[in-house]
Amino acid sequence: MRTIKNIIPAQKVNMGGHLLDQPLPVQQLDMLDPFLLIHHWKNHLPGGQRPQEVGVGPHPHRGFSPVTFVFKGSVEHRDSLGQHAVVHEGGTQWMFAGRGITHSERFPKELVEKGGELEFIQFWVNSPAANKMEQPFYKPISKEETPLVEEDKSKIWVVSGEFKGIKGAAPTYSPQLLLRGHLAINGKVDIPIPKSFNALIYVLEGSLKIDGKSVMTKDMAVLNLDGESINLEATAETIYIVLSGEPINEPVASYGPFVMNNETQLMEAVRDSQMGKMGILIEEF
Repeated sequence: MRTIKNIIPAQKVNMGGHLLDQPLPVQQLDMLDPFLLIHHWKNHLPGGQRPQEVGVGPHPHRGFSPVTFVFKGSVEHRDSLGQHAVVHEGGTQWMFAGRGITHSERFPKELVEKGGELEFIQFWVNSPAANKMEQPFYKPISKEETPLVEEDKSKIWVVSGEFKGIKGAAPTYSPQLLLRGHLAINGKVDIPIPKSFNALIYVLEGSLKIDGKSVMTKDMAVLNLDGESINLEATAETIYIVLSGEPINEPVASYGPFVMNNETQLMEAVRDSQMGKMGILIEEF
């Protein structure tokens, strides 16, 4: 059974006027290979707004996968490949930026006009050097398309990788197991994870007992590489995610929305973006 290396509370960060909870990176931990960043956005939209006034407008990415798990409300995606999709509660927005893509992250017209709850997790997954300059793609995955493993007081949705013989829907360039979980109070579950995988658990709501330690709301538990499963026990009704994956073990150079292996590649990414080589997105509302 894996033990806890450390428990890190999320920190408040201001991202372009949006106040978010950020468990990664923090002062104690720059990254947990292959995971580079985790943002937890929980907000109430007041209503009376226009879609073009809310969310994040067109911006480029290269070299990694920005992934969004939607827990409440909906997220609207547009990109320079011509893709346009709305991902609702329980769904996942999977984007591989590859050699370059420009996208926007907005919210549907009805939600911003009427107002309502909005909660999602966005995390960045690094890509191996061999894949960084491949063709980008976007894959929306609905709640219904996400395999569910249900046992007693536990529900686990398998987004990527394989859990108890069930395979997730999202493709990755390095081995990963990405789960969304719901555990009723006093519920227990064992989650098998390959011994070589780095692993973390982030609690969106509720509290868990792991390795005899309490992991509270907005805490991230980083696990040691000392076992082949994680044992969770809920001390309250709990919503959590598990991010685990084989370390890529390559140099990481990042600048804003670009994640490459060295400074030269970053300079090329900035230049290519300025020249429009990562595509153009003109939003229509």
